[in-house]
Amino acid sequence: MEFTLHVWRQSGPAAPGRFETLSVKDISEHMSFLEMLDLVNERLIAEGKEPIAFDHDCREGICGTCGLMINGVPHGPLGLTTACQLHMRHLKGAKEIWVEPWRARAFPVIKDLVVDRSALDRIIQAGGYISVRTGSAPEANSIPVKKIDADMAMDAAICIGCGACVAACPNGSAMLFTAAKVSHLGLLPQGQPERFDRVLSMVEAHDREGFGNCTNHGACQNACPKGISVDFIARLNRDLVKAALTYKPYEITAV
Repeated sequence: MEFTLHVWRQSGPAAPGRFETLSVKDISEHMSFLEMLDLVNERLIAEGKEPIAFDHDCREGICGTCGLMINGVPHGPLGLTTACQLHMRHLKGAKEIWVEPWRARAFPVIKDLVVDRSALDRIIQAGGYISVRTGSAPEANSIPVKKIDADMAMDAAICIGCGACVAACPNGSAMLFTAAKVSHLGLLPQGQPERFDRVLSMVEAHDREGFGNCTNHGACQNACPKGISVDFIARLNRDLVKAALTYKPYEITAV
């Protein structure tokens, strides 16, 4: 494969950024997108140039680290796929490829394609826990759970925290992420003691970090590599209203 690569280069959070144009040749269609970037970096280093900084870890579509905007789409054109699992054959025929970092006020650029997504960690820290004893595993059947609730909890828990929902949202909202983290605990018996405190605390943290509000655009659901539904946002809003009215005073900003 042969194409023109336009990649975002930025030396630091306060530095101005720009697109750098590279002519890329001899790329196998069987390479993953990150393997292509590895090869480009090897060539840049051989020429005495600064390599492209980008995030990655497991490269198996599990960890959510490899967040990239590829031709304006989070994780690229293939649905339900992370950037590390996108192969160049899915971009075959493209004469130009544009690669950018996540664009959101809450995700400041660290360098090139690397952004600081610690805001998502702070949302989890605000309420993503349950008050159960630690130590040995409890008997699996000690607390019966309805299958529909267990299935929904697993559908929410599959969120890998990549931030694609934020990058896709025109408002820069992380409400799909927050809803998934609230719901996968709130649907299970073990998560009930903190259920309403959790939704209040995590939505407060979401707003405090500078994420925008949800306006039901739906782009987050389409961009999510794990296919998490916006139905969980509706569920979060129902819990938020109930918590605001019955649990403690709170100014509702996320509905």
